[in-house]
Amino acid sequence: MIINPTIEHYQYNLLKNTDNSVLIEMEGWADKNNFPIVGRLVGVFLEMMAKSINAERVFEFGSGYGYSAYWFAKAVGAGGSVVCTEADYLNKDKAEQFLRVADLWSRVDFQVGLAETLFARTSGYFDICYNDVDKIDYPSVWLMAKERIRPGGLYIADNVLWRGRVALENSSDVFPGWTQAIMAHNELIFNDPDFDAFINPNRDGVLVARRKSD
Repeated sequence: MIINPTIEHYQYNLLKNTDNSVLIEMEGWADKNNFPIVGRLVGVFLEMMAKSINAERVFEFGSGYGYSAYWFAKAVGAGGSVVCTEADYLNKDKAEQFLRVADLWSRVDFQVGLAETLFARTSGYFDICYNDVDKIDYPSVWLMAKERIRPGGLYIADNVLWRGRVALENSSDVFPGWTQAIMAHNELIFNDPDFDAFINPNRDGVLVARRKSD
């Protein structure tokens, strides 16, 4: 655990007003199926970040079954759009099931395929680009996304602390090269003169980078 569990428990207790049947079911499904999601603390953080810049157009690199999209879709409002990308049709079906019940599906454009390929088919700027693909691809996704974020917009990436491995000189990796890729990704962003960046250490580390205004 990166943050003391007692502190996390306290934070969760402060979010009781976010409870609803859809969220409880989505989180229960993740627990039952050992499916990684950002969780309630990060979800509320994503919604708040999106609202803080009046985001209306969001692109997700990696969407799973729509948990993070739930929070972004709430934030963008009825006229906004969240482009989701996912390799598994079954996850799209599960996302539609949940987000329809939440009355958010009309705000979601859920596409099945490789996130980078689908992103290349889009045009224009996004208010937020959110990265949660395989970690080996983090640097390349950043390099793609950074040019398509509007001034004042945000790049957000999950798992940037990688259970603390990024801070250790020697650590065993889940997949070869992933820790090094995340470290390279973080260094690229913090050294980019066009962005301000910060890491929120909740859960597994959430990096937020704001593109500076012209």
